[in-house]
Amino acid sequence: MTAKLNLDQTKIDAARAAARTIAQDTQTFVDQHTTVTVERAVIRLLGVDGVNVEQIPLPNIIVDAVAQAGRLSRGASCFLANAMLETGLDAQTVAERVASGRLDLMQLPLHPPAAVHALLDQLTASALARITTARQERERLLAAYPSGQQPWLYVIVATGNIHEDVIQAKAAARAGADIIAVIRTTGQSLLDYVPYGLTTEGFGGTYATQANFALMRQALDEVSAEVGRYIRLVNYCSGLCMPEIAAMGAVERLDMMLNDALYGILFRDINMQRTLVDQFFSRLINAYAGIIINTGEDNYLTTADALEAAHTVLASQFINEQLGLMAGLRHEQLGLGHAFEIDPNVEDSLLWELAQAAMARQIFPEAPLKYMPPTKHMTGDIFQGYLLNGMFNLVGVTTGQGIQLLGMLTEAIHTPFLHDRFLALQNARYVTTAARHLGDEIVFKPGGRLEQRADQVLGQALELLTHVAKVGLMAAIEQGLFADVKRSRVGGKGLAGVVKKAPDYYNPLLAPMFVSLKQQAAGGDA
Repeated sequence: MTAKLNLDQTKIDAARAAARTIAQDTQTFVDQHTTVTVERAVIRLLGVDGVNVEQIPLPNIIVDAVAQAGRLSRGASCFLANAMLETGLDAQTVAERVASGRLDLMQLPLHPPAAVHALLDQLTASALARITTARQERERLLAAYPSGQQPWLYVIVATGNIHEDVIQAKAAARAGADIIAVIRTTGQSLLDYVPYGLTTEGFGGTYATQANFALMRQALDEVSAEVGRYIRLVNYCSGLCMPEIAAMGAVERLDMMLNDALYGILFRDINMQRTLVDQFFSRLINAYAGIIINTGEDNYLTTADALEAAHTVLASQFINEQLGLMAGLRHEQLGLGHAFEIDPNVEDSLLWELAQAAMARQIFPEAPLKYMPPTKHMTGDIFQGYLLNGMFNLVGVTTGQGIQLLGMLTEAIHTPFLHDRFLALQNARYVTTAARHLGDEIVFKPGGRLEQRADQVLGQALELLTHVAKVGLMAAIEQGLFADVKRSRVGGKGLAGVVKKAPDYYNPLLAPMFVSLKQQAAGGDA
């Protein structure tokens, strides 16, 4: 988009600096702690999978055994590797014997830390090679079947039955979708374990499991070859199992993950300490796997007024940018979220939407921004709804958004009908084709309404970020500064799963992933 708002670069730089301070302060806390799901993610990547006879995942059994002994502060993987050294068994067999009661991790003689770490480093090399293979396969397929032009058209499937989802996903790809998101079943974000296997029963969505990921990825690879363009797969790396789902997505070659701690804190009442620690490790995995993350700022406007709270969206985008970069993500992997949610009855609402979208595009030029459709002010009038979605699509293509999540007429009422998805794609294809280069041809009036609005929102965001930098992110959330929702740092779900690291804590994946990401950034080999 060549049309530019005359934004004050000094304000942008100051906002980014404040966000960096916020991220660094948050990272200090993160670096001092681990969680049960971070440890389970490590155990999964090192080769443990499956469930016991009671359907409890083996990674949960291993981590719970260490946690109940009060030793999780050292890292669960150390006790797994110690058992492997002592018994000569592989990781999966050790886990199975622990699950059946034939082996007690905590009663075994302890091998020297150097020997334990050496074995863990070997297991890590195999785990990272598996993720690298998946990433390279994505790159190969993208070369063979190039993506369509941005904005990529993003639609959801959510039948509850993964086999039905496959049918609907392929139909959507044939109708023009570039991205398929499999919505998770209602409430999965609050489960402190990951369900196992292919699933056919879900409410409002389909369970996120590794088997479901693999089946849908295979189906989308098949339809990618059929339509001649790579179809991206999305799932939800949020909630109490954020790092584990990131690990499964990295192995099964998902392309995007909804990944935002603030969303879980504000809208699912997940403890902020727990999910901020989880978010960092999940983002590190996503960074290594080449996965694009999507953040959830759009949700702020479902509980707060979109005109009055626009600056909180921008402030959160700045914070998520810095937290993402700190976790090793590249700018091209930061699908920062925002939404077309201003009351359509407000005079000049389209101008204010255009100002917000253009401002985000200009401030985050390399990010594939995730633009969400109108939901809050949709009514039973399907004709007005279709028109609103068309205006949303017009703003998206005009301002160069990267990821356009299409509005479907019956979404939020029930699982969208197949034809609702078809109409959404038809609407988006028409508008994005008809207005493909509109943004290149128009300029904004200097000092006009759009520039004034953007400057106002930027100034308010800077004020908010300056305050948050002083008090800290956790205190700001306690004060209800985002989405008009207050949360306590000692409240919410999952706090018991947070553990302060001991001096001898060891996570074998951290250093190798960071080293590899730095090499990639410098142009070296992964």
